[in-house]
Amino acid sequence: MADLQIKLLQQMPVFGGLKPATLHLILDSSEMIQVASGDFFFHEGERGECLFVLESGLVIVEKNWQANTVEIGRLATGDCFGEMALIDLQHRSASVKADQNCLAIMIPRQALLSLFQQDLEQYAIIMMNMGREVSRRLRELHERLFVLQQEDRFEIEAIKDDLMAKPFLLST
Repeated sequence: MADLQIKLLQQMPVFGGLKPATLHLILDSSEMIQVASGDFFFHEGERGECLFVLESGLVIVEKNWQANTVEIGRLATGDCFGEMALIDLQHRSASVKADQNCLAIMIPRQALLSLFQQDLEQYAIIMMNMGREVSRRLRELHERLFVLQQEDRFEIEAIKDDLMAKPFLLST
């Protein structure tokens, strides 16, 4: 089983460039968890003590906004999530819910601290990789936000042009 997990991790950008011995060290401190469809890996606002690597299943990433739950993304087998809380030491910025029965590797902060103590170079690689992943996601969100802003701007302009083209009568 560990060999399959090593192969899964090696295919992921967050774990790219890490030695097999490093991956074994991380997995030795990690735990396999099952999360049933509809159950949560974690909730927005909770303290983040681990990251997850999805071995199977599909998850929904959600945020709370004005007393509503808004889906902001979906992740599938091979994706990781929860890394932001390990980088910035802040609470969870979103909730992650299983959309299907999931099997995941739960990697605790302590695994990364052990790596820091044993191999600073490998620790630096994984932290840079996590930073790149967060940056990639930020760029995607930035692009989505830009497109939404432009669509809103053009919609407002179209409404304005439509109103200006229609004469209206004032009753006296």
